[in-house]
Amino acid sequence: MSFDLGLSGRRALVSGGTKGVGAAVVQALRHAGVQIVTTARALPQLPQDDVFYVAADMATAEGCQAAADAALKQLGGVDIIVNVVGGSSAPGGGFAALTDIEWENALNQNLMSAVRLDRALLPSMIEQGSGVIIHVTSIQRELPLPESTTAYAAAKAALSTYSKSLSKEVTPKGIRVVRVSPGWIETEAAARLTERLAEQAGTDYEGGKKIIMDSLGGIPLGRPTQPNEVADLIAFLVSSKAAAITGTEYVIDGGTVPTA
Repeated sequence: MSFDLGLSGRRALVSGGTKGVGAAVVQALRHAGVQIVTTARALPQLPQDDVFYVAADMATAEGCQAAADAALKQLGGVDIIVNVVGGSSAPGGGFAALTDIEWENALNQNLMSAVRLDRALLPSMIEQGSGVIIHVTSIQRELPLPESTTAYAAAKAALSTYSKSLSKEVTPKGIRVVRVSPGWIETEAAARLTERLAEQAGTDYEGGKKIIMDSLGGIPLGRPTQPNEVADLIAFLVSSKAAAITGTEYVIDGGTVPTA
């Protein structure tokens, strides 16, 4: 962004900050002068000197607590929480393929990671009387893919409801809570999927992208969203320029979700 967001000196915890959207959020906040603690299952090979990394599995209670403890110790408190971590490892096959373990994995990764992190850090935010929480949801809460992402989509829908309820409780105490709902994002993992589909279909990379876009019902913008575009939206939302924004959800999907 080309204008000052007034974020210099702020303190942030970003979950899942070494890949995809999380890495883009870390970069955007770094450039704005934010002090950052971020999490990953494994530490990066080329870490940024001014970012503190925590090796933690955010799908577990222990991992969330370790991340919260590290943020409080390294930063002395937090002004911003960005819950990016999430994903799906469930097999294809629709509802019948989703065992209790698959459901638990989806809920722990996409819902409980945010719930646990918020629960650990909100008391200090409330004590200081200010803060911003961003929950990254997904358009799949509205457009689930029943063959493979039912559990993921349901968990993201639960995250959205939780986020709305939390905003009603803590906004009067000075804490803004905002949801960001991306569509298909062209991350490194998405690029590998595109290449694989293209190879299977005997087409090129652009042809692979078209296969994915067609499966989503089309993207009017004609391309997937880039990680830095989601990160720029988040950087704005955590800034004082968005001080009147709370309890709502921002969709960034190139027009994928149809409107009435």
